[in-house]
Amino acid sequence: MGGLRSFGAELVGTFALTLAAAGAACLDAATGGRIGPLGVALAYGGATTAMLYSLPIAHGRFNPALTLANAALKRADLLRSVFAVTAQLLGAACAGLFLRAVLEGGRPELLGAPSYLGTCAPVGIGYRAATLVEAVMTFFLGTALIASESRKRRTFGPLAVGAATALGVLVAGPLTGGAMNPARAFGPALAAGRWTHHYVYWVGPLAGAALAAWIAPYLVTEETLP
Repeated sequence: MGGLRSFGAELVGTFALTLAAAGAACLDAATGGRIGPLGVALAYGGATTAMLYSLPIAHGRFNPALTLANAALKRADLLRSVFAVTAQLLGAACAGLFLRAVLEGGRPELLGAPSYLGTCAPVGIGYRAATLVEAVMTFFLGTALIASESRKRRTFGPLAVGAATALGVLVAGPLTGGAMNPARAFGPALAAGRWTHHYVYWVGPLAGAALAAWIAPYLVTEETLP
């Protein structure tokens, strides 16, 4: 039962993150840029904070890169991690398809250029630079997550992770879309059928998450719970 609950939590949480990020990007396009990078960042960061608070049973943290990095370093059970990633991708796919269904009737232009349902793609930089940007931002996201789990007052952890997510979108959003999460890129890409440089959003976040999982424990001072 616990495994099923965790699977459901990963699915619901990733659905919310993907819908918030891609939906905000679509809304920004629909309003001619009135939402802006800050609005998109707040939507993604706020959804991350809300889901981490609401669904603590989701040990994969709604992010395949973070999940697989912990599994690779043997800090999480491999089979459980595979199920978590499956749930994350399913949740992201459902979010993308839901957004497509909503917009098809009222704003079908958002399904095509330039928004493509809020899909992520490099803008003005090459795929190598985009991969590096995604890796660096995911490294800071992973570090924030590891630090938050090492503190006595873990109730503030989701705020730190949400802030790191928002920061990543503000910095990387205009360049790559600021995914920092393969699932966030996967859902809209599947629904829109647009896979331009999609591998960037797997290679970059996986590299950044693995680096964070390896290095952050040596940088973060662990506090013993009372």
